Amino acid sequence: MKGFQQRELASVIEIDRRKCKGCDACKTFCPAGAITGKYGAVHSVDNEKCLFCGQCLVNCPFGAPQDTVDSVDAVIAKLKDSRATVVGVIAPAVRVAIGEEFGLEPGTLATEKLYGAMQQAGFKIFDNNFAADQCIMEEGSELIAKIRHFALGEPAHGHLLGPLPQFTSCCPAWVRHAELSYPDILPHLSSAKSPQQMAGALAKTYGANTVFRVSPENMYVVGVMPCTAKKFEASRPEFGSAALYWRKQGATGNYPDVDTVITTRDLARLLKKMNISLATAPGVADADNPLARYSGAGTIFGNTGGVMEAALRTAYFVITGRELATLEFTPVRGLKGVKEASVAMKDVKTGREIVLKVAVVHGIKENLAPVVAAVAAGTSPYHFIEVMNCPGGCVNGGGQPINPMGTSWIDKFKVVLPWA
Repeated sequence: MKGFQQRELASVIEIDRRKCKGCDACKTFCPAGAITGKYGAVHSVDNEKCLFCGQCLVNCPFGAPQDTVDSVDAVIAKLKDSRATVVGVIAPAVRVAIGEEFGLEPGTLATEKLYGAMQQAGFKIFDNNFAADQCIMEEGSELIAKIRHFALGEPAHGHLLGPLPQFTSCCPAWVRHAELSYPDILPHLSSAKSPQQMAGALAKTYGANTVFRVSPENMYVVGVMPCTAKKFEASRPEFGSAALYWRKQGATGNYPDVDTVITTRDLARLLKKMNISLATAPGVADADNPLARYSGAGTIFGNTGGVMEAALRTAYFVITGRELATLEFTPVRGLKGVKEASVAMKDVKTGREIVLKVAVVHGIKENLAPVVAAVAAGTSPYHFIEVMNCPGGCVNGGGQPINPMGTSWIDKFKVVLPWA
């Protein structure tokens, strides 16, 4: 959409020259080789290469890399504006990590307290798990259509189907990495938007019309994410579906689906600025809000393998007409850099057998290149490949709490996870 081109962010992460010691820790964790500077000299970020993932930020022992896109004060201003309806889209990886910013026991699931604190601040709740469920239905249906067309010979029914294997498209750092480094494989990416962008479009169409009953032009949708790259994603010019929809209905206006994004750390600052404590906030289930309902499939999106597991459940059910015998599909779980699995199934429509082969990649710096090379060469054995930039998935995103000495939020759990 032409009207959005000027708002795309050119930078999200920069290095504070006063704090940088030139120790190369940031280079060690950068998946894209986007950090320049000799050892011992002040480093800088090359924004032409940067994926905006923030792994340098959460792993620097001196706190030199900084998130430069700070919307906290702008969101507070909107919350205080009686004319605005502010909708907070809460990602699943936020609801546990946020507790540590308020002294809760590490690992505490704080969903209801988070709802309560955000409602105290003035947010309307849109749980991103709802959109994650929507994403799985879209991405899973796309995969099923490809399998039935390419593997079982079913007509495409007029749909423009990309080739197999299909890559996931919900991680904005991975999508940007593919665009910058592997443009030839872009047709393999799913056409589905990420849950955040689906949520924004849904909030300003169905949500505005039916749930919140306000004009979409008076809505301010805030992604609450564990990920700094989500700030870039929300600014991309193609994400203006809601405005386009309403213009087709005769309305006017040109606005993004997601107005701004704040991270887990940003949300903690916002609540503290508004004198709201998560620890003492009342628990709110928000059970009457249809946009805060979701399945377990949406909940596991924040972990590496979660998108794949949810997609397999959907694909298996649609193709076979039966649920997986065990919904917890453990072969795609855990912290191994590349995980692979296969599932045998019989198509309920044709009676033909198919073995669905999948792979899960996280931590793209170390693990992605051989998987992509096989796809580019036409030798990949897989039908579906999940890619998450950050080690461990979104739970270890660049917007999560930072431990002392720059160790990432998930590190302290790695030694106690039995499947790590």
